[in-house]
Amino acid sequence: MPRRFNTAGPNRADIHFTLDAEARSPELRRLIENQEYFVLHAPRQTGKTTLLEIMARKLTAEGRYTAIRFSIEASRAFSKDVVAAVTTALDALRQAAKALLPEPLRPPQHLFENIPDPANGVLHVLSEWASQSPRPLVVFIDEIDAIEDDALISILHQLRNGYTFRPQSFPQSLALIGMRDVREYRAHVRPDRESLGSASPFNIKARSLTLGNFSLDEVAALYHQHTEETGQAWSEEAVRRVYELTQGQPWLVNALAKKSSSKM
Repeated sequence: MPRRFNTAGPNRADIHFTLDAEARSPELRRLIENQEYFVLHAPRQTGKTTLLEIMARKLTAEGRYTAIRFSIEASRAFSKDVVAAVTTALDALRQAAKALLPEPLRPPQHLFENIPDPANGVLHVLSEWASQSPRPLVVFIDEIDAIEDDALISILHQLRNGYTFRPQSFPQSLALIGMRDVREYRAHVRPDRESLGSASPFNIKARSLTLGNFSLDEVAALYHQHTEETGQAWSEEAVRRVYELTQGQPWLVNALAKKSSSKM
């Protein structure tokens, strides 16, 4: 069955037409290899989750790293309850690892049980997993700005506390993914709460990256994948017109292609 254009959730390269992750953000591999922590922020439906999901799968398949992307959006409901927020985030990590990683690379189940200090569970699990992992860890935490207040402060502090122990006892590289740059996280803390504790709530970051819209060449490359697999083709004029109408916004590019290809 041929792949298709996707307008619902993250792409899967095996069933959706998808641009190469490293081509869209060529700095990613250098940051990971240099043991950097960084932020990737962009509006919704620009491909952030797709980009890092594909990158995680690629890094793991290459055999050098164990890489995982997971979302902590479910912790949103517990922004004032640190233990509940951390427990929910760790459950998301456990489920993602079970679904996406081969068993020898997953964090052992016992790491999630009887955590000495549940409020600091992120620090505990990532430290123990990295220490026991046969490969350096690369971790992408999605929807970080879904959480607020005490839970946000706690998780950021735990990541900062573990940073100096990388890569032997903490992830070699880690990214926070969301709609906002890290300096804007202060808006997610209620006014009567203590400050985030530093000039930046994630002052260990090496870079703040963003993800722009597709270029004209990227729109053409995406559509060409469809042509190669189905024989249906867009003229250069049609591709240019799509780019003019959408300005390369990824969801719109895929939506127009999905609608038009079904009628071709």
